[in-house]
Amino acid sequence: MVFKFKRAIQRSSNKGSKADINSNDTTSSSASTAASPAVGSTVSAPAAMAAASQPVVTTKAGTNAAGSRAPAVAVPAPPPRATAAAAPPPTIAGILAAQRPGPPKEKLANGSFEPLPLFRDVPSSERQNLFIRKLQLCCYIFDFTDPTRNVKEKEIKRQTLLELVDYVTSGTGKFTEAVFEDISKMLVVNLFRTLPPSSHENTGSETFDPEEEEPTMEPAWPHLQIVYEFLLRYVVSSEIDAKLAKRYIDQSFVLRLLDLFDSEDPREREYLKTILHRIYGKFMVHRPFIRKAINNIFYQFIFETERHNGVAELLEILGSIINGFALPLKEEHKLFLARALIPLHKPKCVSMYHQQLSYCIIQFVEKDYKLADTVIRGLLKYWPVTNSQKEVLFLGELEEVLEATQAAEFQRCMVPLFRQFSRCLNSSHFQVAERALFLWNNDHFVSLVAQNRQVVLPLIFTALERNTRSHWNQAVHGLTLNVRKMFLEMDQEVFQVCQLKFQEDEAKAKGLEEKREDTWKRLEAAGTLLANNSSMKGVTVLSDRMLSTLTASGVPPQGQMAVVGN
Repeated sequence: MVFKFKRAIQRSSNKGSKADINSNDTTSSSASTAASPAVGSTVSAPAAMAAASQPVVTTKAGTNAAGSRAPAVAVPAPPPRATAAAAPPPTIAGILAAQRPGPPKEKLANGSFEPLPLFRDVPSSERQNLFIRKLQLCCYIFDFTDPTRNVKEKEIKRQTLLELVDYVTSGTGKFTEAVFEDISKMLVVNLFRTLPPSSHENTGSETFDPEEEEPTMEPAWPHLQIVYEFLLRYVVSSEIDAKLAKRYIDQSFVLRLLDLFDSEDPREREYLKTILHRIYGKFMVHRPFIRKAINNIFYQFIFETERHNGVAELLEILGSIINGFALPLKEEHKLFLARALIPLHKPKCVSMYHQQLSYCIIQFVEKDYKLADTVIRGLLKYWPVTNSQKEVLFLGELEEVLEATQAAEFQRCMVPLFRQFSRCLNSSHFQVAERALFLWNNDHFVSLVAQNRQVVLPLIFTALERNTRSHWNQAVHGLTLNVRKMFLEMDQEVFQVCQLKFQEDEAKAKGLEEKREDTWKRLEAAGTLLANNSSMKGVTVLSDRMLSTLTASGVPPQGQMAVVGN
């Protein structure tokens, strides 16, 4: 009943002040709305703040803004608004510095946090003032660690945020500069916060595996989600003047948004990804800065921490940005590929974002095929040694890169490339060997190999022969036979040359192995003789027979002395 009575008084105050207050002074109209409750009614906190900050305006007939009788008082006219030249618009940094803390929790417990009227219940001329008051009300922050505390007030704020989203989506009119400032304050207070430490930081554990650890979900998400939705609708709204909005969505604002990408909550990162991409598209002046800021995040992740939760989302944004790069590519973009994207293959947790990273790499190669050599050599530089799952990822990415590679670039890097392929073919991990053999199912790859078979086949022939003879996995054995048959049909002459060379190398290796075994047998015999002779007391000189045995075995004089000493 109190709430209905207050709403009726507010409606009457709007009608009473509409004809008498100067319509050009928006500050006075907002003050009249805020100063209207009757005696004994409860005043909401935002309304009280607004009323305290605005002068009381009296009408010519001696009535105040609420329509009740009051003695006529001569009130001086409000001072004129400062122009842009006299007072520059506030920035996000200034809003952060001047931000005041919310009201004490005791006031909320006493019931002073009351809902404001709906937009449809006030005249059109008063809706923007009501919009500002709702923004001010949503600047109150609640503690969500205790779900039983301030339940009513939290629901009031949630409903108010939903009303703000609907108001911005409806596009009822252009916003003034004062509204932009209040919007920025509400966004800054609700979004920009210190992220909680990760679970591995709380326990002091040095080992960090994002795939195994459960993410920490944001407890204030019921409010945060709607604030993010409001920011998204605010950025994409056609009613927002980009030239005016860029004063508030400035570089400081973008940096604070990028800091939030380290949140463990995937729902928050998904919203941030969409919003940052929209900001990049709408505010062209911020594009170089956004790319540079993302670059710095990658540098810190690669060379310092190797811990960041939002690398996949940032790469997803970059994939769309790279897709829109104009040709020819700028040197700045090529440096970004070489210094940031390729080194992102180094961290252990590359599997968490490899799909997005691979997409960005392929975009560069498709834009400029000459970059294929740079990319392939970069992958070989960071090729894993002991991580088999990472090797499988690299082989898959290499296949996609080779699909976009021309013959000239392939010839520049094929020697180190197929040396690595040879090691993969002989890998004891069957998934690595199997993934490497699957490359021959790609028609473009086979055509590149066929054009350079005189160079390629000698590099991998030994690995193929070893697989056919001794690999433990039956699937790898069968795939190897298929590839071997393919080379035989491709060029029988080159195949036979490689086979003869393999047989010669095998015979040499067998001869060296036999010689080595014979040498060890002679050494064992000499050691046995020395052990027998050393059991005799006072023996200090080796017999001529033992010396001749050591010499025939090819043991140098230093080795003979070592044997004697032992």
